[in-house]
Amino acid sequence: MIQTFEIAVFEGDGIGPEITEPCVDILRRMADASPDYELSFTEAAAGAAHYAKTGESFPESSMATARRADAILLSAMGLPDVRYPDGTEISPQIDLRKALNLFAGVRPVTVKAGQKTPLNLPAGTEIDFVLIRESTEGLFFTQGSGEVSQDEARETLRITREVSENLFRFAFDLAKTRKAAGRGPGRVTCVDKANVFRAFAFFRELFDAEAKNHPDLIADHAYVDATALWMVQKPWSFDVMVTENMFGDILSDLGAGLMGGLGLAPSADIGLEHAVFQPCHGSAPDIAGQGVANPFAMILSAAMMLEWLGHKHDNSAMVKDGTRLRDAVEDVVARGETLTADLGGEAGTGQAAAAVLDALFVT
Repeated sequence: MIQTFEIAVFEGDGIGPEITEPCVDILRRMADASPDYELSFTEAAAGAAHYAKTGESFPESSMATARRADAILLSAMGLPDVRYPDGTEISPQIDLRKALNLFAGVRPVTVKAGQKTPLNLPAGTEIDFVLIRESTEGLFFTQGSGEVSQDEARETLRITREVSENLFRFAFDLAKTRKAAGRGPGRVTCVDKANVFRAFAFFRELFDAEAKNHPDLIADHAYVDATALWMVQKPWSFDVMVTENMFGDILSDLGAGLMGGLGLAPSADIGLEHAVFQPCHGSAPDIAGQGVANPFAMILSAAMMLEWLGHKHDNSAMVKDGTRLRDAVEDVVARGETLTADLGGEAGTGQAAAAVLDALFVT
């Protein structure tokens, strides 16, 4: 029996609408070609531009759409010159993480053989690991409400047992899935600073407790500073890494740098029931409207969405299509013939998206 899924679409700010349109078009074409699932798309308003027009950054109706949807596709959000009165950025993605308890921020890092990268990789070497960033607490816990006086400022780092246990279960389950698919050895690395902070020692204790439930997988630890070094020196040695919110925020950008930039960095924020899929890059208002924005991270995020929906609803066709879509983007990037300016090419948004379509349906 064919399954139908509703996707809430937030087209975002700046280049957001330009990369959302071809991405949704690709998803429509894939669904139309499949006898096993259908996709419906519901647009929802949010973001800095919407705030500038209405004084409201995230309408209740949009949150209701997000809660009802089977998955949420979120484009680039925020504008540097549009902020709340207290000076903080307008970030609907953070609102969604907190409202829907999206504790697992999933940031894949993939470099295929032959793909351009800032690293001097040994010939034939590929990189394929996933960084999982806790997305609802950590050093972001007091976001927007820290204490500031004339002489000092304070923010609270919060790590809870409930969220951490859910996070670690997710990490080990992902490692198991990757191992079954032949994409990793089944290794989970807890990245922390347990040698200095009691909160991270607690984090590590919870990780070790969950590791005991997975004797078929490898569990180890690394301090965050050493991890940053090893991500440059030997990134191929990682499989699944799991860490606190702020550490994950920083390391995920390093991971994007290994791939060649944020234009190739997809992401997902996943909870027990809901999930948001969004490119890691910003809204780039300086190039908005020029048709030169890189759509690859948006499309890769959509591929993650298909795989997540497929696993969640036991729809193997969706899992397969998610893999096909990811492979198509990675193939286009590795060939290097149709790259946007941020990746050293001359292709526009439409050309880059068309190349992905060709890789899906023609080659």
